[in-house]
Amino acid sequence: MATIPTPAPKTPPGPAPKTPPGPAPKTAAGPAGGRARRAGPALAVAALLAFSLFPVYWMVSSAFDPGAGTRGASVLPSGFTLDHFRYVLDTGDFTTFLANSALVGAGTVLLSGLLSLFAAVAVARFRFRMRTKVLVMILIVQMVPLEALVIPLFLQMSDLGMLNSLLGLTVVYLAFSLPFGIWTLRGFVAAVPREIEEAAYLDGCGWWRMFRSVLLPLVAPGLVATSIFAFIVAWNEFIFAFTFMQDDSKYTAAVGLHRFFGQYSTDWGAVMAGSTLITVPVLIFFVVVQRRLAGGLAAGAIK
Repeated sequence: MATIPTPAPKTPPGPAPKTPPGPAPKTAAGPAGGRARRAGPALAVAALLAFSLFPVYWMVSSAFDPGAGTRGASVLPSGFTLDHFRYVLDTGDFTTFLANSALVGAGTVLLSGLLSLFAAVAVARFRFRMRTKVLVMILIVQMVPLEALVIPLFLQMSDLGMLNSLLGLTVVYLAFSLPFGIWTLRGFVAAVPREIEEAAYLDGCGWWRMFRSVLLPLVAPGLVATSIFAFIVAWNEFIFAFTFMQDDSKYTAAVGLHRFFGQYSTDWGAVMAGSTLITVPVLIFFVVVQRRLAGGLAAGAIK
């Protein structure tokens, strides 16, 4: 007997059932893809470092190159010699120039750091008349180009009898470092909570002890930053030192380096050796002070 097939049940019309949302399935990246993603940033950093350090390499390699004095600076040195450094230190009186730069730089760093810190505490913690105008004037002074101040400062230093004086040059560099130092340290002082100072007062601290044990460690990173700026300004500046110093024995290192540039020829070996000697103290100063750049972030609060 033949059987009659039954029809399949029909599904009611309507939208298709939706699948619950969820993260897309991850595909396992191969080792080649991971290495490619890591190699991109590494290559970019390497290219940036090569671009930044190539002038330093060229300077140092030419300073030790025995042929740099005759054929000029070269990327690939032809040998190794210390004659350029001996000539610069012995014949070029460069030791005296480095000592003058060290005196001017140390004086600028100490005076600018001390005055900037006290001025920053004054404008950040105290309210007085024309306080905002004083801050604006400090900012305007920072915007004036240095070249526009050469003649006025020369006349003023001449009237004060401070031409050809390392003290007068230190005062000039101090005037340029103070606006930057005050603005930078003002932000650090304003960021210190007043509750920390009030707690120190409640513990029996006077103002000077609170300043030395609480506030100073907290603003130490800003003080280090302003010290680095002041030292670089005093160490590398050329225009004012060349204009104000009329005696060869009072030249700074930047001005003394100019003596190796002749009218018709240039001793590139001596120039590169002198440039290397000028760079080393800046690097040493930065290495010494950079350890304290982050060391005082919470030291005052802990004390």
